[in-house]
Amino acid sequence: MNPDFPIPTLRRSARGLTLEGAELADIAARFGTPTYVYSLAALRDAFAAFQAALAGRRSLVCYAVKANSNLGVLSAFARWGAGFDIVSGGELARVIAAGGDPGKTVFSGVGKSVEELRQALEAGIRCFNIESAPELERLNTIAGELGKTASIAFRVNPDVDPKTHPYISTGLRNNKFGIAFSDARALYRHAATLAHVRISGIACHIGSQLLDPTPIAEAADKLLALVDALKADGITLDHVDFGGGLGIRYRDETPPTVADYLAPLIERMADRHEEICFEPGRALVGNAGLLLTRIEYLKHGDEKNFAIVDAAMNDLVRPALYDAYHEVAAVVQRDVPAETFEIVGPICESGDFLAHDRSLAVQQGDLLALLSAGAYGMGMSSNYNSRARAAEVIVDGGRTILVRERETIAALFALERPLPQT
Repeated sequence: MNPDFPIPTLRRSARGLTLEGAELADIAARFGTPTYVYSLAALRDAFAAFQAALAGRRSLVCYAVKANSNLGVLSAFARWGAGFDIVSGGELARVIAAGGDPGKTVFSGVGKSVEELRQALEAGIRCFNIESAPELERLNTIAGELGKTASIAFRVNPDVDPKTHPYISTGLRNNKFGIAFSDARALYRHAATLAHVRISGIACHIGSQLLDPTPIAEAADKLLALVDALKADGITLDHVDFGGGLGIRYRDETPPTVADYLAPLIERMADRHEEICFEPGRALVGNAGLLLTRIEYLKHGDEKNFAIVDAAMNDLVRPALYDAYHEVAAVVQRDVPAETFEIVGPICESGDFLAHDRSLAVQQGDLLALLSAGAYGMGMSSNYNSRARAAEVIVDGGRTILVRERETIAALFALERPLPQT
């Protein structure tokens, strides 16, 4: 990894910051700002790390679409042989539009609607990760109506503390996700009696931005003990899905390598027949992308200085939502005194900040890059304050490819109608 930046393909040239050799200043001039910019090489290398760690094992890596659902990103993973983890019918439609294989797609999420279950059954997805008893009954009924058999796994809540932000912790007993560990065996037995489902596996996902493999190894021990108990009941599973959650470096974190994170899980599966599955999201895309923005004004106050940029919380909500940290880098190095700035946007909210207390040597009109923005950036963006969403660009060896055009203001209200004249 590049020691200077979390994004491994980010470098500094005589003109300014480059991503895979492409000048960020040239990208801003061509596509405007704010713009999300992703490195195809960083995406490829992150996925290859999972493939290398799992070499020789029957396995499937399902990219978690919610992390970044751009069709360009999805199509890249599809070409490299990835499966997909989805949580909505819209994400399934995106996977198919990007050339992804529904037969390598798993459907997670606690609130799958009748329409979404029907859509997924008709598309022929690989597996439904069931998160409640009523969902099982609904799926069995719909599959019967369609004359199909649904492959299922139960997402089991192992009640393991992932020691991450409470908003992205998903494996504790008080979380909305999954079924209680104590209920799982009985639910599997019941599922085995249903005519229109086929039991395929078991799944869990304990949280996101995990920096220590110990909690997921603890969850694995619980999960595999349940798999063996089910076998004693006559229920043999084909796969074990350990979810995703591997963290990345945003600031000074030291996440394990993919190989080190997966090692205790692979060790536990060494003498077992079940396929091993993972659902990484942030680990694949987080440090492959940045948000490029321009300084509109430098505002000096009595207590704080503000760099007011053209990106805002509608473009990148993580700082406002999680108090998340993103490194901020000036695209061009200026020979001016550095000052400490709050990096804020133009939205009418005091919570509209992108970074606190950053030392920058910049001038009005300069470009800034908010790093590690490839995950949960564009996907969580909105049109608050009637702001059009950003463009998205993928860089491939210095070639820049527009994979989402900048939204127009007219598009924001194209589906709306004023009241008729009276």
